[in-house]
Amino acid sequence: MRKYIRLYGAVQGVGLRYRAEHAANHFGVTGYVENCFDGSVEMELEGDEASIDQVILAIERGTFIRIENMTAKTIPEQGSRYFEIRG
Repeated sequence: MRKYIRLYGAVQGVGLRYRAEHAANHFGVTGYVENCFDGSVEMELEGDEASIDQVILAIERGTFIRIENMTAKTIPEQGSRYFEIRG
């Protein structure tokens, strides 16, 4: 499965993208994470549902990360081979 996720709150400048990359690699999830101009962060995560959930939980445990709101929707799989940090 693949999910498009948007995170709002204290999510930029706090190491979220690097934590996401580490967690995605650890749990075998592919996709990307990217800062958005409005101060939010968007991600697409592809893998099994349990692994995607583990990535989100790992991000939430970040020391300075404070997610105030999150939206998520399932989107078509793209067959990504790796996880990347964009922007």
